[in-house]
Amino acid sequence: MTTINNKHVLITGGASGLGRLLALRCAELGAAVTIWDLDATGAEAVAAEAQAFAGRIEAGGAGTIHAFACDVGDREQVYARADEVRATAGPVDILVNNAGIVSGKPLLELSDERIELTFKVNALALFWTTKAFLPGMIDRGSGHVVTVASAAGLIGSPRETDYAASKFAAVGFNEALRLELKRGAPGIRTTVVCPFYIDTGMFAGVKTRFPLLLPILKEADVTGRILRGIQHDQAQVLMPFMVRTLPAMRLLPVWAFDRLADFFGVTTAMDEFTGRGEPGA
Repeated sequence: MTTINNKHVLITGGASGLGRLLALRCAELGAAVTIWDLDATGAEAVAAEAQAFAGRIEAGGAGTIHAFACDVGDREQVYARADEVRATAGPVDILVNNAGIVSGKPLLELSDERIELTFKVNALALFWTTKAFLPGMIDRGSGHVVTVASAAGLIGSPRETDYAASKFAAVGFNEALRLELKRGAPGIRTTVVCPFYIDTGMFAGVKTRFPLLLPILKEADVTGRILRGIQHDQAQVLMPFMVRTLPAMRLLPVWAFDRLADFFGVTTAMDEFTGRGEPGA
């Protein structure tokens, strides 16, 4: 079991959406929370919200809230901010790699720069943040690395070539890291999170053909599942239930797999995507 109370949790992309709710809930549960985001003003605002919970918690440094402006796609900036975090807030016990961006365009409408940015934020940042904080966890013999990926890391769809590829990379990163740590640092846990579309605004305009089977998820529900996944050391958090069937669907011939994806509306879900047009993580 991983406890959140009296632990130091660092959340990337914590200024809005899922990251914001995770920061607030962790503070409510008695954690010290550090928020990283490209949006410094937004990060400070969430830190102020979280402090309302933290102010009611006593002892052991728990409840201390910090916010830092950080572009997680910038390797040198990540390492510099990590040094600041250790000096200001102490070692990180739970790292939540939540920052992410989505383009929502067909491949030939994506600029080269946008493709590179997607991989910097959604995939490469995982390496920089984990390399920054994992050694301290190993030294202490405990810690937890959470990778917020996506159902798009298990199945691709039109208008998601860059996003799906980056999330497939995130899923593979987590799997290889999990197996490495089992051999060399068994006290460190990992959790990968693969939800269907969430109503954070990041995927505004997406549609689902079967809302009962593949609902657009509520960010509060996803937040709760992530926290339970951390607390119970779950290796995977897949939601809703239909996402759990994807490994079995992979056993089908490609033509049958594609037909199922068509039938369930996976291949048309992004047709009316608008998103929120954020420039970065």
